[in-house]
Amino acid sequence: MACVALLSNPRSTGNRSLLPRVRSFCANRPDIFHYEVEHVSQIGDALRSIARVRPKILVINGGDGTVQAALTELYHGGHFGENPPPVAVLPNGKTNLIALDLGAQGDPLDALKRVIELSKSDLSPHIVARELIALSDGRSRPTLGMFLGGAGLADSILYCRHKIYPLGLPNGISHLLTAFAVLFSMLFGIRAAFLPPRPDLVRVSLVRDGQYQGRFSVLIVTTLERLLLGSHADSSGRMKFMAVEQGFPALIRALFAGAFGRIGRRPVTGVHFERGDVVRIEGSGSSVILDGETFRADVGHPITLTSTPPVPFLRLAA
Repeated sequence: MACVALLSNPRSTGNRSLLPRVRSFCANRPDIFHYEVEHVSQIGDALRSIARVRPKILVINGGDGTVQAALTELYHGGHFGENPPPVAVLPNGKTNLIALDLGAQGDPLDALKRVIELSKSDLSPHIVARELIALSDGRSRPTLGMFLGGAGLADSILYCRHKIYPLGLPNGISHLLTAFAVLFSMLFGIRAAFLPPRPDLVRVSLVRDGQYQGRFSVLIVTTLERLLLGSHADSSGRMKFMAVEQGFPALIRALFAGAFGRIGRRPVTGVHFERGDVVRIEGSGSSVILDGETFRADVGHPITLTSTPPVPFLRLAA
């Protein structure tokens, strides 16, 4: 019987070099059920097949977009009934935010070996509960994820994806170049086709917790414990919302506050931090990105975010 089910997306950028090693490793391991999909539309069939082997752990091998698609199908498909296996995420992708939050770092194959090691013992000390974000745009079934970036952050991600990644540079250098471009544009107020655009006006409403409107260099909604800017948030069972007002001074204050763990604990001028059960984002065609997938918040057609009941995940860190 397979203790571990591994769902791989060969089209994920990280798998271009990793997947041959993973295939070789799994070939002689009867305790691993390895299923590969060629497209995220096949994830539903993949989980249906995986559910038949009743794995102890479900491992996702792909980028954040693959994880987002798998979580959406896992939540809506009901393939595992009321007791889905804990989900582990290999650190394989451009950003790895979900894997990082779950303690998976370094070589993805080493992380997989760690999962197999844990599968042979009591999992309860390593299982953590995470709420998911259900994003609804009023056009299709809700999409599930754990990290949403909007406003200037979404613009920066799209800039990196469309302008910097095609240069073929290592991920770390690509992210550094993007950060320099964002700071340069913000500091000097220069607008050009080769620089990130100015953030659009957006309005964010937190039901029972107020409303924010303006231009933001960073807008985050997440259920992860680990946030950007070096800050952490406690597990309160509600979505965490953070917005940094557009402008170099506010961003610098946010970076320093994050470095010293003050975001969410002390007021910081230009930085807004709240927790909420329902978050609505509305803008004039402003982009938001949920775990790699892009959505647009239009006037009259807001994006609504709600949190789901807790889902079990496997933390790899000791």
